[in-house]
Amino acid sequence: MAEEQKQRQLSLQKIFLKDASLEIPKAPAIFQRPWNPTVDVNLATSTHALEQTGYFQVALRITVTAKLEEDVALIIEIEQAGLFLLEGFGDQEIASVLNTHCPQVLFPYAREAVSNLAERGGFQQLLLQPVNFEALYRQHLERQQQQSAGNEATTATVQ
Repeated sequence: MAEEQKQRQLSLQKIFLKDASLEIPKAPAIFQRPWNPTVDVNLATSTHALEQTGYFQVALRITVTAKLEEDVALIIEIEQAGLFLLEGFGDQEIASVLNTHCPQVLFPYAREAVSNLAERGGFQQLLLQPVNFEALYRQHLERQQQQSAGNEATTATVQ
């Protein structure tokens, strides 16, 4: 008799702001300049399996750097995290869910935190554009495959 397949379940247990930082290196002089910044956004995700089976912490780290010409106007760093329960998924599916769906759930909270920090710092609202986490994860997997293929080629040449 075939073992009954466990139904897949993803449930959000908790969302929390794990870390937040705002730097305004050129204050107050930066406020006397017209606000037309160049904005650079860096994203990174991390996952951590908890001791209790099926529970994972996923953290979305966003660093926003806004410059006026060459001067850094502000730097915002946010680490928005969530506690997720995953059941009934295979290992590859778990990796995919943790790196695509979970960051997508966390992103609106991180976007709000970035915007709020910018406003509290005396700047205009700073809105982050939507992110396609599935595309980013596919690119990550492709880079890993290319690096792995490069290492195999190097190993084969060295031997």
